[in-house]
Amino acid sequence: MPLERRKISADNSKIKSSGKWKQVKKMKQLYLFLIIPAALVIVFNYFPMYGILIAFKNFRIADGILGSPWNDFRHFKNLFNNPGFIRVFRNTVNISLLRLLTGFPAPIILALLLNEIKLIKFKKVVQTMSYLPYFMSWVVLGGIVSEFFSPQRGPINYLLARLGMQPIHFLTSTTYFIPILLITAIWQGVGWGSIIFLASLSTVNLSLYESADIDGANRFQKARYISIPTLIPIMTILFILSLSGILNAGFDQIFNLYNPLVYKVGDIIDTYVYRSGLLELRYDYGAAIGLFKTLVGLILLVGSNIIIRRYSEYGIW
Repeated sequence: MPLERRKISADNSKIKSSGKWKQVKKMKQLYLFLIIPAALVIVFNYFPMYGILIAFKNFRIADGILGSPWNDFRHFKNLFNNPGFIRVFRNTVNISLLRLLTGFPAPIILALLLNEIKLIKFKKVVQTMSYLPYFMSWVVLGGIVSEFFSPQRGPINYLLARLGMQPIHFLTSTTYFIPILLITAIWQGVGWGSIIFLASLSTVNLSLYESADIDGANRFQKARYISIPTLIPIMTILFILSLSGILNAGFDQIFNLYNPLVYKVGDIIDTYVYRSGLLELRYDYGAAIGLFKTLVGLILLVGSNIIIRRYSEYGIW
């Protein structure tokens, strides 16, 4: 009997593997499309992992990565003894949490509003206008924002001058710099972020809205009891991914808007690594900070997914 069972299980495994190969052959064109993105991921994401070694070494260019001496985790020990790193770590967490609180609901609200628009042409115009900033780099957007808040040429300061008030230097003020970051981040990403929520709303059965209309439900009630429950699964996944990137406070945006006068509130880990690792040529120290960021992101990703799966049926895995 054991021999018969083994033969049966072996035959079943052969049948399963042959079935899988048949599926692969059927979709071979789709698998061919995956070759280029897979190669890009391997070349630009996996091959560079070899360079992580310099975080554990006193790296010298002349000696190379393997020839440089080990540092006994010195860079990691010095991270939280460095007042400069503690400041940028605090700023990064502060800005990231504020971006999450303000930027995460914005695309959801926009998607719900667009879902209520019945005029198709007007809806397309609004969507196009909201998407446009996403396709501009922060080099361009930074110039626009700098001009808009300029004390000499900006429209806000022009109005203040007409009212007899003194101009405000928004981008050099520690009071206004963070609100400007949050507002401009929403402006740049809200349209693009709403696409995935609009796609989810398009799957809702229209008969549910019709039934709600018959029952006398208003727009807010339909959004509360039909639209928002439909968005909860994708909202959960995106929220978990957002938490995993809590130490990514938006390098491109801040790098193009900040200046030494706002380092106190606007200097983040990525800009600190840029100055320490590239400008000061401390590649090993910069790599140690980058590895620390990655480990924190991994812990937050796994931890948040476990907690959410414990209290709901949604999650990444």
